[in-house]
Amino acid sequence: MAAADHSHNFNLPPGFRFHPTDEELVVHFLHRKAALLPCHPDVIPDLDLYPYDPWELEGKALGEGNRWYFYSRKIDARVTDNGYWNPLGRDDPVLSTATSQVVGMKKYFLFHAAAADPIKTNWIMHEYRLPDAASSSSSSSSSSSSTRSSKRRGRPKRQDYSKWVLCRVYERDEEKEEEEDGAELSCLDEVFLSLEDLDEISLPTRIQ
Repeated sequence: MAAADHSHNFNLPPGFRFHPTDEELVVHFLHRKAALLPCHPDVIPDLDLYPYDPWELEGKALGEGNRWYFYSRKIDARVTDNGYWNPLGRDDPVLSTATSQVVGMKKYFLFHAAAADPIKTNWIMHEYRLPDAASSSSSSSSSSSSTRSSKRRGRPKRQDYSKWVLCRVYERDEEKEEEEDGAELSCLDEVFLSLEDLDEISLPTRIQ
């Protein structure tokens, strides 16, 4: 499935970097999208996840360093033409630094290259979603607002953005991590170290 390169629509200005925390991704981007509010800067594009392998995201998602960001519809089967995203461990809550309340949920995925025996790669995805209560509230609010608006203007209903997630995809560089002495383990590293077959993860990431 081919797609046009729309990277010029969401490039950051020269000198700016996109390095948000989990809380910022959920509160300032995903929550606002669910509530149909404008995002500033409006740089994260909408992208269907399943047609693309992770190495195909460049030019389609917002790229910052070796990380790519995009919104995607909530789906159960996260399958591409050449593989699938397999969930890792349990979901982590995203907490507000001000109130310690749960503002979102974070799920981890590892990309497997499809073959007779699926091959684990170094491609990681963080998928952020709203808590169920917030999602339902945003859905009801946006649906009611959209219905009233469509009745007044005779226009089709707007999409329900509460059914979207925000994804961050990157390729894990184990060699670089090994060179960083004394670096603290991230939550994702702890998940990897809890896997019995950790040694099988560092495998070719592209399918010839």
